[in-house]
Amino acid sequence: MSEKKTVTVKLVRSPIGTRASHRATVVGLGLRKLNSTSTLEDTPAVRGMINKIAYLVQVL
Repeated sequence: MSEKKTVTVKLVRSPIGTRASHRATVVGLGLRKLNSTSTLEDTPAVRGMINKIAYLVQVL
């Protein structure tokens, strides 16, 4: 029983004016307002979402 790895993501740029799919990815990661953070399980799917919107978020 290994402890699940997590990754914390912070929204540092506004998704206004970005592609609709990128805005949907922000919502999918559980981010709402600027500087909001979300702690997620570190899976390949989550890593792919972070890479897609890397210019909007910061990994803590």
